[in-house]
Amino acid sequence: MDRIDAHHHVWDLSVRPHTWLDPEPMAPVRRTFTLDDLAAPAAAAGVTRTVLVQVLSDLDETREFLDLAAGSDLVAGVVGWIDLTAPDAADTLAALPAGLVGVRHGVQSEPDPAWLNRPDVRRGLAAVEAAGLAYDLLTLPHQLPAAIDTVRAMPGLTFVLDHLSKPPIAAGELEPWRTRIKELAAHPNVFCKLSGMVTEADWAAWRMSDLRPYAEVVLEAFGPDRVMFGSDWPVCLLAAEYAQVAQAADELCAGLSKGERDEVFAGTAGRAYRLH
Repeated sequence: MDRIDAHHHVWDLSVRPHTWLDPEPMAPVRRTFTLDDLAAPAAAAGVTRTVLVQVLSDLDETREFLDLAAGSDLVAGVVGWIDLTAPDAADTLAALPAGLVGVRHGVQSEPDPAWLNRPDVRRGLAAVEAAGLAYDLLTLPHQLPAAIDTVRAMPGLTFVLDHLSKPPIAAGELEPWRTRIKELAAHPNVFCKLSGMVTEADWAAWRMSDLRPYAEVVLEAFGPDRVMFGSDWPVCLLAAEYAQVAQAADELCAGLSKGERDEVFAGTAGRAYRLH
């Protein structure tokens, strides 16, 4: 049975620096991770296809990821990066080789909480829509109002929310995140990844009971046909092995019907990213 991991990364520290790995808490993942490193744990979890997601705001990285995908039986598509604010964003997308299924920018690092509402950003998002690609929303909870404005203004663009917008799981707080998620999910052009939860919880002591309230919110708000599993490997290794993340997702979805689980673990990602 097809099983898709809709969110993972790779990085090679010998090719370019990753300064986001410099802080001491990131030391456990401050090394090179390749598709070969992913192959065994993904296979053990029953994963047959993946979506490789950008890490850096670097077009060369996107090109390299597309090359990796072209030579891999595992990677079904790449969510890459382009400068959305550039006037030639459409031309940049057109020049990239096959395999690109989406675009992402690290909105979470933008100091302006309304960055997504900027006219130059919206112009870039229109180019993503015209190219038939999805746009991954990498936001924090305080940036969700701008995300809601954006998806409302662009009903023809498919949006995929990464990591539930990183709710404060370690603190056990649901509001105002929950209210904003429900408002975002009211727009049918938005999907959500069941990913990144263990690293928003207590890395050393998280339990299923910590994750469950947040998973229940997105499963109810979006429905299983707009929720997709993602491991967020290798970032997840800060808090859990790949097998633990996969098992947690299985447990969080245990109350769904078989058809609904098939959506979360394959169907949703296939539709959102138009995977073949």
